[in-house]
Amino acid sequence: MSLPEANTPLYNHTLPTIEDWLRAKGCDRDNDNIHCWYIDRTSWKAEICLEIEELTVRYFDTSDISQNNLSRSFKYSLSREDVEEAVFAGP
Repeated sequence: MSLPEANTPLYNHTLPTIEDWLRAKGCDRDNDNIHCWYIDRTSWKAEICLEIEELTVRYFDTSDISQNNLSRSFKYSLSREDVEEAVFAGP
């Protein structure tokens, strides 16, 4: 996988490159909604969807205590590095 420089906006990445990036970060594609991906970390889970104008993330708390979920959206004009730091840091 050959990714553009980390400071390159996501809109300058091809769709296969973004998909390879998500796989490399440990995400799995949803078989029914192929524009959505899932990631499962120790303390949180998330759904990442490649929408038309932005990448959206919904975090799901895995603790038994909290039922709170958090959603965030990131424009494709942001760099891959900025999106990666925000998304994969967790909620």
